[in-house]
Amino acid sequence: MCFKERIVKLSEIDPSDHSFRITTQETVDDLMDSIRHVGLLNLPVLLKKKSRYIVLCGFRRIEACRRLDRLEVKARILDSDTKKLECARYAITDNAFQRPLNLIEKSRSIRMLSNFFTDNRRLSKEMSLLGVPCHESVITTIKDICCFSEPLQNSMLSERISLTMALELRKMSKDLEAGFVNLFNLLNLSFNKQREIVTLIKEIALREDIPMAQIITGQDLKRILDHENLDKNQKTRKIRTYLKQRRFPALTRAEQVFEEHRQNLKLGTGIQLIPPDNFESPTYFLKFSFKDLNDLKDLKKIFDPLIENPSLKKILR
Repeated sequence: MCFKERIVKLSEIDPSDHSFRITTQETVDDLMDSIRHVGLLNLPVLLKKKSRYIVLCGFRRIEACRRLDRLEVKARILDSDTKKLECARYAITDNAFQRPLNLIEKSRSIRMLSNFFTDNRRLSKEMSLLGVPCHESVITTIKDICCFSEPLQNSMLSERISLTMALELRKMSKDLEAGFVNLFNLLNLSFNKQREIVTLIKEIALREDIPMAQIITGQDLKRILDHENLDKNQKTRKIRTYLKQRRFPALTRAEQVFEEHRQNLKLGTGIQLIPPDNFESPTYFLKFSFKDLNDLKDLKKIFDPLIENPSLKKILR
């Protein structure tokens, strides 16, 4: 690849052309400190486009120089007739050999190369040669990630939303996607809890024949999220409880009735009455905990009256 080193005015570099941008990192404070103290060691790579230059490599370096009020920068200038494939290769390699690329950076790389390689097998081979191993089976899955909404991409970068959940949210309307992204960012939920909440809201919407967005933007959830005296864990518990109660009103009522009667039994710590899962079976379980025969004898004194307790009869009925 042919290039010449040249001093270029920053005003001649187009800051809006991100055609070859791979990095997702926006902050430049670290680079500003480095450039201020030791100078620009790794020169950016530019391509002449009409009367201005576009950046292939070094977006953050150039931005750091702008913020340092530099008027010009030393750069490597590629020949104006350099093929776009070569430009893409240079941009990807420059990033890949500095650090492992995250999912969105890989997506940008794949999308850039897909203009030249339509076959996933060849595309996978090209990615590996450029220092970004990517199996052909996942190329289709991650290719479009860089086209996701910015809030969704940022949530993936911060690891608040996984790839699996992002792909599911991507299928929803923009408003609904934004609602879930906001909710998950506020609560910082695990994937399983995210999945649970999405499923509950879907089922509530079907059951009540209303839009999902009406639930996630409703006043009930908003009151919980805006509650100043609740931490994230408490808000999560309240939201999950609210959604479960709304999704399974009969089950919720059965649980409440069971708990009321169980309290009346005054079992103490040595005996536990365990209801069937979702009250779908007539079989209940009693669990005894004891250390010796004396403990067991004490439990027997509780067990015998328990059989005649009206509250137990109501539970079993």
